[in-house]
Amino acid sequence: MPLTSPRRSALVDQVIAQLRNQITSGEWPVGSRIPTEPELVELLGVARNTVREAVRALAHNGLLDIRQGSGTYVLATSELAGVMHRRFAGADPRHIAELRSTLESSAARLAAQRRTERDLAQLDALLARREEAWGSGEAERFVAADMALHMAVVAAAHNDVLSELYADLGDLVRDWLRADVGTELTPESHLDHGRLIEAIRRGDADTAASEAAGYPFVCLGGE
Repeated sequence: MPLTSPRRSALVDQVIAQLRNQITSGEWPVGSRIPTEPELVELLGVARNTVREAVRALAHNGLLDIRQGSGTYVLATSELAGVMHRRFAGADPRHIAELRSTLESSAARLAAQRRTERDLAQLDALLARREEAWGSGEAERFVAADMALHMAVVAAAHNDVLSELYADLGDLVRDWLRADVGTELTPESHLDHGRLIEAIRRGDADTAASEAAGYPFVCLGGE
């Protein structure tokens, strides 16, 4: 429905909220191009200047990337994610791996202690999807499946703050994983995540933490 308001600032805020919801809900995934300005005008029922101001605000906050002559693309899923992406985009890959190792190890330990039957069913399904993606030979499909599994492990920890922080780091971790995997999936680079999921299932916190901690460094070729 068209957005209406007697005050320009309130109207812009409404449009910003609407666009942000499209991003955070996954309707416009990271890397995708959002509708053109005329399309947004028609979709939202507001003036062109209102749409332009809202898009610029989200670009300033790091969620959108305005590329002249190409369009506007989703850069991150939240303001914090956008800040982190800009701040750490050029960071040493090993430092990103260390941060990922710390977060995922803590999450896996908690998941082994707190996981529910529903969590285990989700982990089993995502592990199977990850293996199917690997078998397809499609690198981008595998990256998405691998990230989904790791995010589910974090979710199984049932710590909202940890989940939100990991989600905000997700775009950065995804970029790192994409660069590490490359364009070709080779047998020697395959990592079995079955042991991690089984440790969580058994409630073996130490093994779960150890398994999760080691994966980023194996990807980097070991220490």
